[in-house]
Amino acid sequence: MTSSSAAARKALSKIASNRLQKELVEWQVNPPAGFKHKVTDNLQRWVIEVTGAPGTLYANETYQLQVDFPEHYPMEAPQQVIFLHPAPLHPHIYSNGHICLDILYDSWSPAMTVSSICISILSMLSSSTVKQRPEDNDRYVKNCRNGRSPKETRWWFHDDKV
Repeated sequence: MTSSSAAARKALSKIASNRLQKELVEWQVNPPAGFKHKVTDNLQRWVIEVTGAPGTLYANETYQLQVDFPEHYPMEAPQQVIFLHPAPLHPHIYSNGHICLDILYDSWSPAMTVSSICISILSMLSSSTVKQRPEDNDRYVKNCRNGRSPKETRWWFHDDKV
């Protein structure tokens, strides 16, 4: 996150804080399979370890997701959900960690949780038949320099096979 976006980030509202605390407690009691929350003292940024599902291209591979929450979560989608370096090779994951997944943007619903996001991302990884970057990876990553958030992208969700 760039210093300008960090400065622009506002503290969580009471509703967002309560919701995230509830989700965290629920996570500790019943974590989604294949995920581990890395404990920090920052409720507004979660780092989550992801382990690829058995029998998939990503079996036993471990990656890290970073989830940043906006002031008005869950009425607003997470500020960003990205893979930290190195991001998995996947047709919907850019080398800078940005993820092309509609529930993170246009299809967000306040009924979704961090657990449901994680399960969707693991499902996306598990259904892939190839390990490769998106066709426009180099152009996209070049255009994202200077800290551009994935939320600033107009995503085109056209491939539901991967």
